[in-house]
Amino acid sequence: MLLAWLLLLITGLLVLAHLRTPALPALALIALYLIAMGLSGDAPGWLLALLWLPWLAVALLLLLPHLRRRYFSGPLLTWLGKALPPLSDTEREAIEAGSVWWDGELFGGRPDWNRLLGYPKPGLTAEEQAFLDGPVEELCAMVSDWEIGQRLDLPPEAWAFIKAQGFFALIIPREYGGKGFSAHAHSQIVMKLASRSGDLASTVMVPNSLGPAELLLRYGTEAQRRHYLPRLADGREIPCFALTGPHAGSDAGAMPDSGVICHGLWQGEEVLGLRLNWEKRYITLGPVATLLGLAFKTYDPDHLLGDREELGISLALIPTGTPGIEIGRRHLPLGAAFMNGPNAGHDVFVPLDFLIGGQAMIGKGWSMLMECLSVGRSISLPAVGTSVAKGCSYVSGRYARIREQFGVPLASFEGIQEALARIGGNAWLMDSARLLTAQAVDLGEKPAVLSAILKYQLTERARECISHAMDIHGGKGVILGPGNYLARLWQITPVFITVEGANILTRNLMIFGQGAVRCHPYLLREMNLASRADQPGTLEEFDAVLRGHLGHVVGNAASTLLLGLGGGWLDRVPGDAASRRYFRALNRLSAAFALLADLCLLRLGADLKRRERLSARLADVLSHLYLGSAALKRYHDLGYPREQHALLDWAMEESLVRAEQALAGILANFPDRPLGMLLRTLVFPLGRRHQGPSDRLDAQVADILGLPEDEPALAALLEGCHRPRSPDQPLGALHQAFERILATQVSARKLRTALRDGRLQLPPGADPIDAARAAGVLDSTEAAALQAAEEARMKVIRVDDFAPEEVQLGEGRVR
Repeated sequence: MLLAWLLLLITGLLVLAHLRTPALPALALIALYLIAMGLSGDAPGWLLALLWLPWLAVALLLLLPHLRRRYFSGPLLTWLGKALPPLSDTEREAIEAGSVWWDGELFGGRPDWNRLLGYPKPGLTAEEQAFLDGPVEELCAMVSDWEIGQRLDLPPEAWAFIKAQGFFALIIPREYGGKGFSAHAHSQIVMKLASRSGDLASTVMVPNSLGPAELLLRYGTEAQRRHYLPRLADGREIPCFALTGPHAGSDAGAMPDSGVICHGLWQGEEVLGLRLNWEKRYITLGPVATLLGLAFKTYDPDHLLGDREELGISLALIPTGTPGIEIGRRHLPLGAAFMNGPNAGHDVFVPLDFLIGGQAMIGKGWSMLMECLSVGRSISLPAVGTSVAKGCSYVSGRYARIREQFGVPLASFEGIQEALARIGGNAWLMDSARLLTAQAVDLGEKPAVLSAILKYQLTERARECISHAMDIHGGKGVILGPGNYLARLWQITPVFITVEGANILTRNLMIFGQGAVRCHPYLLREMNLASRADQPGTLEEFDAVLRGHLGHVVGNAASTLLLGLGGGWLDRVPGDAASRRYFRALNRLSAAFALLADLCLLRLGADLKRRERLSARLADVLSHLYLGSAALKRYHDLGYPREQHALLDWAMEESLVRAEQALAGILANFPDRPLGMLLRTLVFPLGRRHQGPSDRLDAQVADILGLPEDEPALAALLEGCHRPRSPDQPLGALHQAFERILATQVSARKLRTALRDGRLQLPPGADPIDAARAAGVLDSTEAAALQAAEEARMKVIRVDDFAPEEVQLGEGRVR
């Protein structure tokens, strides 16, 4: 009997998990089966009482609408209406900003992989590719990161080239004089520029992300677009956007900056306008901007526009030459050279026409910013972070082959292999997420939650990559000079951790805090219904939503247990032999995440805001599920390449072990410890499955970084980086040394063997290559090639030094 009951229970759970049947039919089926067992006399009465009556009570309560609404849905609706704090306008605008895409699938607990894999592979148009191969490469070749750092500015010819070639107009449509490029092309351009100079990338990316151009495109009046967009496109106007101030950083809604509706004189006429007062800082391009985008709180104390006095945050576009505007002195963010500085305004009067979108958009500035930020954060910082990882992969892989210690290349040491693997594996994983998210933007999405995931994950992983690269390079990495290709990158990496939402805030509050309400299939609807609990018809609507929510929870519980017990082998998933197990693993963890997210929200409610570490762990699970999804999508788009199996395996094992670690952290710190222990059995019935990349896998990924650049696996990893070939440049010298050492491996081996076997005896101070040539171990051609390789090696190993008179004391710069 017990076996039959268990089989029926498992069947019901399978139906729930895989067909998404609501919970009620399964509950009723189990109750009816227990009744039948009792009538047939197959089980003792006390056992039936234990098994049958609870199921029957739950089934009757949920199956009978009148009873359900009276004793379950109604009381719950009343409780929610009292328990849930009202959403502020700022919170509601932040939650409703953007769109839900693949994050919604992960929150649902049952991702539709065919949907994800069905999106077309991202690509460039002929015009976009030509721009990358032409003007972008020219601009990269035009600058030196060392020289930019010394002069704390781009060279004048670079500024002129940026304006003339339309680098400020990547997102502006052609009808307004812009390029009209895709988000994918925008990302590729920023990534390549960042691989040459972070300052160069920052200068170009700001006008094309969160700035006046995008705000005008989305919300501006047609008159504003026709006036400003052509001027922004050809560089006549240089834009900046002023949001952050001394009293409002991460909490931008707390800004004290104000705009008061009043009458005033403008060009000799009295008009209705705004009297503005503000103080802003950290404004990129602020010191050189001619056009200022400004966020401020709007007030109408004289009721010139209506009954309300506090109208909310608004956005205006103001020429920086307007009387009352003060452009402050420059900031120097960790010595970075991109233009950045404060500005302020004192009793600045402008007409209402200066509002972006005109009078109709008063008070809608926060939602405007959230929409644009979700798009900008999907492109710029992810492209910069990925460029850091790719650049570190390139230089570290080559340097570890060129530099030798104890008679062997650095790449032969397992400790170096571990660092190389984390650099290269992160680069492939980050690139996958960058590509997928830019594709979402091209599909018309405004991925608010996913952009926060990318901002946090890709800037943090970039910081990890540059740290490992510095460890590998040792002294080469810490001695400043024109030959150092890492130091300035090391210096400015914290800037990207800080901007566009500090990373601690992003992880602890934004990703799950916004995603839980925005991406959950039922929660936002339930919250909206709870806010109008006393209105007619609300109970019936809430009851229907709640039934779906209950089926969602039970289904995810069933999926979590069954997939955990069976390893997901009952799942039908796409992919090939190398990737199917990863699709199954993500299905299992997605169901577990959805279940724990629901239970945390149910247990803590609004208090989850204050349980930041729990929220952060939930954010980590969602983030790693998304990164893993991106890796599988990229592998699919590339056509399941065998040579990239090691990179796929590393990316997936990294994502899965991090997701499991976060799930384990949630369970260990669950508010109800007994329930947490019970849930651990449900989530990890056979224990945790993933240990992260193995030593062997690390060695395989490290080996890829030491391959010739035309090898497919490395070529895919480095795609999109600027790699100069001239030996007069640091990266060109690195390339030359690597190629020469690679070409002389046979000769170098002959020399080492002769020395080890004693066939070649070296007198003190003798040159080994000259001695080998004299002894006939090497012929003259081999000796000459080996000597050239050693000279190229020494050119890379050598570090910069300066005469005392060359160093400008107190400024840390060199003449």
